Amino acid sequence: MKIVVLRFIVVALACCCAVVVVSNLRAQHASANEDKFAPLYSMLGMPQPAQTPATGAAEKTIAQEGREKNVKLLGDLPVSQFIPVMNYFASSLGRRCNFCHVNTNGQWDYASDAKPEKNTAREMIRLVLDTNKNFFKGNTEVSCYVCHRGRNNPVNVPPLPLPTPATGVGPGAGAPGGGGQPPAGAQPQGSPTPRPTPTPADEILAKYVTAVGGQAAIDKIKSRTATGTITTANGQSGGYELIQIGDKALETITTPRGLIRLALTSTTGGWESNGPNSRELAAADLTRVRNAYQLFSFLKLKEQYTRLRSGGRDRVGDRDAYVVTASRSETEVERLYFDMETGLLLRRISYLRTMIGVIPQQWDFDDYRDVDGVKMPFTIKLSTTDAGNPFSVRKFTEIKLNGPVDDAKFVMPPAPKP
Repeated sequence: MKIVVLRFIVVALACCCAVVVVSNLRAQHASANEDKFAPLYSMLGMPQPAQTPATGAAEKTIAQEGREKNVKLLGDLPVSQFIPVMNYFASSLGRRCNFCHVNTNGQWDYASDAKPEKNTAREMIRLVLDTNKNFFKGNTEVSCYVCHRGRNNPVNVPPLPLPTPATGVGPGAGAPGGGGQPPAGAQPQGSPTPRPTPTPADEILAKYVTAVGGQAAIDKIKSRTATGTITTANGQSGGYELIQIGDKALETITTPRGLIRLALTSTTGGWESNGPNSRELAAADLTRVRNAYQLFSFLKLKEQYTRLRSGGRDRVGDRDAYVVTASRSETEVERLYFDMETGLLLRRISYLRTMIGVIPQQWDFDDYRDVDGVKMPFTIKLSTTDAGNPFSVRKFTEIKLNGPVDDAKFVMPPAPKP
């Protein structure tokens, strides 16, 4: 009996060791291949995510996950926000990663403190965190961009000459001696024009549904295939295809170096590939991709938010627009801009609230055309805080609805043979 128990313990320990070894090898492999996927996000115009927890697991913080080494002030940051925050630092200062991090012959040593700029960055992060804590009750009101505005050194001296103030505006306007008194003989000004009553958010969205073709026409859509081109700010371009059906989506970019693909295979699964390299999407990445690439992400808007309210009026280019503020969660808010004349969606900006600042991402929609009774934008521009590639433009030459879709396209490519 004792021998049987001893054998059982030995087998159990061996299994545990095997699990630990395999897990470590997979983690090292993922880390080693991380840079291979940088072109994927550069072409898509999206910030490259960190490796996040496995699908279905609760998202961990940087400290809990433990893969990033020597992170001293951002340990409480959710893993999915880490790379977007790094990109936000870079764009706020108008710099790239190698300004603070060590790169020797193409090899990154992110944990190294060899560059003094990295410790300066820590001091600035502490300044931001303390300022928000002590003066704004912990709300993220101050960030790197507040002072830097895309420059390494903040502008702290007013540039001369100062802009000429508009006539009749500001303290002391209308009288050389100040005091805000109008000159003698001037006619009294009338009461300011009252602000119009805000148009309710539900009414704005209802007009949008009518503008694109009506709810019945939207409900008939079961699949969509869009083909065209994608062009990035850094001059790269390639062929483009987006296939969507149900809760599945596949974005394919054809470049001279091969195919770049991003896929949703269900509500809980997805993958990405860059040439021969493929990997599964993890939980936090799936949420981001699903919000952008679900079939009805820009059609069935109302169902996507927990709260909607009117945000007044604004302009998008030369168009007057109604603004709707839409909340997804406590940390994710969007502003939707609808053409006051046509009712169509012109712009969508998402704001991700993090501990060091609010990170925006913007979609602009243009060239709406009728596709089987539904108006769809044939030009979409995506702008992000990635300083190396701040925007990408997708131009569709053809959009088809309810055509046949081969399920085999959503299967992740097998790993290349060693």
